Amino acid sequence: MLRETFRIDPARWLAREAPDEPVFFYDPVRLDRQAARFHRHFPGEVTYAVKANPDPVVIEALARGGMAAFDVASPEEMELVASVAPHARLHYHNPVRSQAEVRAGRRHGVVSWSIDRMGELDKLGPIHDMEIAVRLKLPVVGAVYDFGTKFGASPEQAEALLRAVAARGGIPSMTFHPGTQCREAAAWEAYIAACAEVARRAGVTLARLNVGGGFPAYREEPSPDLEVIFARIADCAARAFGPGAPRLVCEPGRAMVAEAFELALRAKAVSGGAVFLNDGIYGGLSEWRDLQASQRLTVLRPDGTPRGGRLVEREVFGPTCDSLDRLSDKVALPEALEEGDYILFHACGAYSTALATRFNGYGARRIVTLLH
Repeated sequence: MLRETFRIDPARWLAREAPDEPVFFYDPVRLDRQAARFHRHFPGEVTYAVKANPDPVVIEALARGGMAAFDVASPEEMELVASVAPHARLHYHNPVRSQAEVRAGRRHGVVSWSIDRMGELDKLGPIHDMEIAVRLKLPVVGAVYDFGTKFGASPEQAEALLRAVAARGGIPSMTFHPGTQCREAAAWEAYIAACAEVARRAGVTLARLNVGGGFPAYREEPSPDLEVIFARIADCAARAFGPGAPRLVCEPGRAMVAEAFELALRAKAVSGGAVFLNDGIYGGLSEWRDLQASQRLTVLRPDGTPRGGRLVEREVFGPTCDSLDRLSDKVALPEALEEGDYILFHACGAYSTALATRFNGYGARRIVTLLH
């Protein structure tokens, strides 16, 4: 990525530079503010899911703001965190690993491992005094899409795994992922109650309960009330476990970093009910294949002034020669939209730079850091 800084706002920069390629704008103040919100209000340890945005500047900023642990899913992510925040603790909660990945995790001093099947517990070898978090899966409630189709043990399997962890001298914990963009606390409450019941049946006292990610980013109105979700997680854990409830952990990705980045795209052509942009699902909008299109965007004329007026639903295509390069939902854009206008997509910090390809030679390669 090519990096530069600018002291004012994206509209001023776009008007001055008139870029024809996609550009990310990174606002470190927004990232600091969101991280502080989690640290202040979540009732336990906050970690960051590196997969959401592995940019070193993000890791460095979070560590500087007090993030002491990171959720990693691969040796490369371990090395990234170690290079930027060498004193941070690593949680390796990708529950299926090769033998080489297990060895890498041990070399990097991983302090928490997740498992969802007996074979993966066996693969870890001796686990004396290691935290092993058994990952539970349940039917999804209130999520955009289900994480349990790939990972997670049934309640009966989780019970057996907890007993095995305790018998082998490990530190038994549990974890789950409620799904993506969960706007209601019910998704967490169902899992917390189930974890308490599984632990009781297994006769095991949990050291910690990792309530995963799934916290919603601000993609549609109204803005998510994270503090309400945090409070209900705390209340549910106290009710479900009673005295001696496990310490809580979370691992937000999208909700932590989404607001810190915006993506500026340019209209290459406007034709009837369709608009062709200079980036799409193979680039910074890759997540829009799976999530409902966000309506949080601002349209700017080439001189940086807002393009207002009546909104109409338009089909939005990316720049590649692949006809699949199209947003899954129509997007409300000004009827007066013209070729050369810029569309500033807000809350694009999650799974954008991480998933972008260079298919057909397209894709954002510039990040402008906004200085306050």
